[in-house]
Amino acid sequence: MCAAQPGAAACPKDYMLIPRIITAVVLLAMLLPALFATNSSPFAALTLVLIAAGCWEWGRLNQLGFTASVVAGVAVGAGLAYVWWLAPHLLVEYAHMTRALWLLGAALWVLGSAWLLRFGMTRWLGLSPTLRLAVGWLLLALTWLAMASAHAVGVNFLLSVMVLVWVADVAAYFGGRAWGKRKLAAGISPGKTWAGAFSGAAAVMVLALVWLWLDTQLAPDSASIYTQLWQRSPLLMVIGVLWLNSMAVVGDLIESLVKRCAGVKDSSGLLPGHGGVLDRVDALLPVLPLALMLVTV
Repeated sequence: MCAAQPGAAACPKDYMLIPRIITAVVLLAMLLPALFATNSSPFAALTLVLIAAGCWEWGRLNQLGFTASVVAGVAVGAGLAYVWWLAPHLLVEYAHMTRALWLLGAALWVLGSAWLLRFGMTRWLGLSPTLRLAVGWLLLALTWLAMASAHAVGVNFLLSVMVLVWVADVAAYFGGRAWGKRKLAAGISPGKTWAGAFSGAAAVMVLALVWLWLDTQLAPDSASIYTQLWQRSPLLMVIGVLWLNSMAVVGDLIESLVKRCAGVKDSSGLLPGHGGVLDRVDALLPVLPLALMLVTV
């Protein structure tokens, strides 16, 4: 334990808290103006930089050299920028053409994660490095396309998806600390418990009901994912919200598994106090494209 006497050295955690807060403040200072800008390009550009950084981290986690990882990140970012700036509204105006992308993302996440969590690190390391790299970059690209597309639909819609992940994470943390005994996946992420998972599920259901009510009371720029699903079927909304919550947990577990295989604690040190980009967005990676699939298919 840290010394509590005057003049004693500060805890290492105290030193970590300062850069963590500074990083969070800087990120919010950049993201919030871009998020609420009348033009979608600033948000698309800023998140594209983060996703490109995530592609670099993915290369490093899968034994790709530094330079090759940088080239890969730049290449993926340039390709996505070409799609977006050449046709800013393509993903919205031609939603029927993008449904296949969201279905592809759903198939990769559901089937791939089930296989990976079933067989673990040995099977992951047994895969071809080229296949691991390609699938990871593809899923990162789909995440950015879904994020940019959701933002083009409306800020309320995008936030309703992202806040679901954040609320689930916070509720799972406190629920796990209060009641967690049985581990969810001890060999991958020892801190996760079944109590935390159930706490997250309960919290997102409350969030969905509150957001549904707010959509009727306010005048948002777009219908939230909860309203869109509810209008189709209340049962669909319940199932969809619980599924997205489950996939957020899966995204976190998959990233933890990959980091364990790579023998690292964080995906990188790009975000002081937070680790890397993938450490911050792991739960969002499956949720964003799956949310788009739920409202477009």
